[in-house]
Amino acid sequence: MEKSQNQLQADNATPDTDTKEVNMNAETLLEKYSVPNYNFHTFYYTWYGNPQFDGKYLHWDHPLLPHWDSKVAAAFPKGRHSPPDDIGANFYPALGAYSSRDPTVIDAHMRQMRMAAIGVLAISWYPPGMKDDNGEATDDIVPLILDAAHKYQIRVTFHIEPFKGRDEKTMFDCVKYIVEKYGEHPAFFRYKTKTGKTLPLYYIYDSYLLSPENWARLLNPNAKTSIRNTPYDGIFLALLVEEKHKRAILSSGFDGMYTYFATNGFTYGSSYRNWKSIKAFCDASSLIFVPSVGPGYIDTNIRPWNSQNTRNRIKGRYYETALSAAAEAGAQVVSITSFNEWHEGTQIEMAVPKAGHTAYLDYLPHKPGNYLQITRKWADTFSGE
Repeated sequence: MEKSQNQLQADNATPDTDTKEVNMNAETLLEKYSVPNYNFHTFYYTWYGNPQFDGKYLHWDHPLLPHWDSKVAAAFPKGRHSPPDDIGANFYPALGAYSSRDPTVIDAHMRQMRMAAIGVLAISWYPPGMKDDNGEATDDIVPLILDAAHKYQIRVTFHIEPFKGRDEKTMFDCVKYIVEKYGEHPAFFRYKTKTGKTLPLYYIYDSYLLSPENWARLLNPNAKTSIRNTPYDGIFLALLVEEKHKRAILSSGFDGMYTYFATNGFTYGSSYRNWKSIKAFCDASSLIFVPSVGPGYIDTNIRPWNSQNTRNRIKGRYYETALSAAAEAGAQVVSITSFNEWHEGTQIEMAVPKAGHTAYLDYLPHKPGNYLQITRKWADTFSGE
């Protein structure tokens, strides 16, 4: 029989300070920690499922993705993972192979974010009825996230994924849907601009897939189909991957850019050495620069051929280097990749040592909450508007 979620949590629990703090009652936790830093954002995924809440495992059973070169692919294993002991990740979560629909899991995540002083979670979002390649539709989970976040004074923004048919028209429809359905919730995040105006903020993943001309029809205030100066206006951040994207983002009418990837050197945007010049470009162009920092990267349990992009955590030093680079670049807002993208090993969520089908990595010699503590330590550095 499959273990219940509570049994999985009990099996993986460690009696240390981190665990005790997560288990505090909400009032005590709120008293212990000051108000979250709303300039600290983290990318958050709700695509995980298990038999107890979803009737089957979702995403933990991620397939092994083949290399695009068939000759290279032939040298690596195929198939998919078999949870709960064998999951599509190189680390193992302290909460076990959880469901993103489990209210106790959602509450635990908000507690961990609050402990880390994270003020905003950017939820990975597809329109109603749409989903990623390996999961199910998740828009119906958003109300649970909003309610739980509000309990801990955390705000929620949207990381809009490249759904099928995404163009300027469907983007307008999506933003309208988000504002009308969730905009009145007290946990819905609004960004305060330099003029004092507050607007919803959106991260747009893989924005470069749509041409600047298309984006301009949505984001240029002079366009007939513009979202500007309507009740659905917002702050729209594009993904910066290549250097040429800077000019494209500017001509598209975006309000700023972020870098997402937690792999220093993997792209122009994710390379720390470029952040000062990117920030200077943004300042000169009245754009917001939101660098993305991460604790490391490893995805060889879903892309076994991709070891060259692994970034060792170096017991927390990799993360601190990224945070330091963001601060030195003059960033006021940072995005953390990620809270719980377990497939790519970028999570700061609590992880535990685990033996079994595979040799999982862990945070030792540090405790499960090490990356939450590092995040909290840096919270005051990014406190300006």
